[in-house]
Amino acid sequence: MKIIRATTVPESLDAFCQGILRMLNEKYEVVALSSPGQEMQVIAAREGVRTISVPMERHISLLKDIKALWQLIRVFRQERPDMVHSMTPKAGLLCMVAAWMTHVPIRVHTFTGLVFPTSKGFQRRLLMLTDAITCWCATHIIPEGEGVKRDLLDYGITNKNLRVLGFGNIRGVDMHFYSRRKEVMDRARDLRDASRFTFLFVGRIVRDKGINELCEAFDKLSKDHHARLLLVGPRENRFDPVSEHTLALIDTNPAIEYVGEKLSEDLLPYYAASDCFVFPSYREGFPNTVLEAGAMGLPCIVTNINGSREIIVENENGIIIPPQDTEALYDAMLRMMTDKKALSYMVSNARNMIGSRFEQGFVRQCLFDFYDAIMPDNSDVI
Repeated sequence: MKIIRATTVPESLDAFCQGILRMLNEKYEVVALSSPGQEMQVIAAREGVRTISVPMERHISLLKDIKALWQLIRVFRQERPDMVHSMTPKAGLLCMVAAWMTHVPIRVHTFTGLVFPTSKGFQRRLLMLTDAITCWCATHIIPEGEGVKRDLLDYGITNKNLRVLGFGNIRGVDMHFYSRRKEVMDRARDLRDASRFTFLFVGRIVRDKGINELCEAFDKLSKDHHARLLLVGPRENRFDPVSEHTLALIDTNPAIEYVGEKLSEDLLPYYAASDCFVFPSYREGFPNTVLEAGAMGLPCIVTNINGSREIIVENENGIIIPPQDTEALYDAMLRMMTDKKALSYMVSNARNMIGSRFEQGFVRQCLFDFYDAIMPDNSDVI
């Protein structure tokens, strides 16, 4: 049995499928497909699978999208897979249409998040249409969480049976890696400032992540309280940039420290050196950074959006606030600083609540069981 796993860009394939492709390849013939990039060579070597590169644009580009669709049709005709499983919006649309046109028997798409609920006008209608086409062409649809599932049904995107695997999430958390191991704590010591309460944000520095509200709320907080805010992640000035006022706050408030993008082992000390994780995003599928922060023992302030509200239980391992609400964010951050009893209680719960629902081995087993259930005949798998 042959499975093609696909994403729009190789960075997503690398992040979402690390370790999973290698494990699947022990039972099935697995091919990884995405746009060209150096990550494809990394994936091939690490996972031991073949890779196929098909250029795909993340944003709408009619001529390039038609060309990509034609190339995918040729690939699927040549490879003759038993299953195509796509993730990310553009790969989902193109791969599901191409797989339907080439009569691939099992067509699976995972929705890791939805863009249209926070869009407006023509763009919203177009995004809803493309998601509806993706669902129509797919034989199986996996929403990453119950919130995504609810939106797909409530907005009339599809009436097909939707199945959330386990408690949601597609990657799970390596609870050993995301832990306060000695080597992590040794590096965190240089970042720690015991004299100040440290808030941490990890993600893209863009408007949709709530950076405008976060910097505004923290700027107000820092005028009366001894605190600091660490911003970890890449700046993206081309798409969805933050406001000029926010950029000025980042540059001029000495309590706001922008440290750039940190990955893997370099990111862990920032979790370990912080007191509270703040993630005021406008929309998500299932935010991995909230899972990671919880695994590192941090209580979290999140917005009441898909994914985040499925990870955080109010007053148990964090606080949930309305999105785009600067005052509510300020109040939550102030409470984390001043209510020591509540903070201590949430810290004590944080790691265990993540491990009990999102441990990596459990999340992967849910996917493997799903594959076994939908494959028509496992007698001839490799």
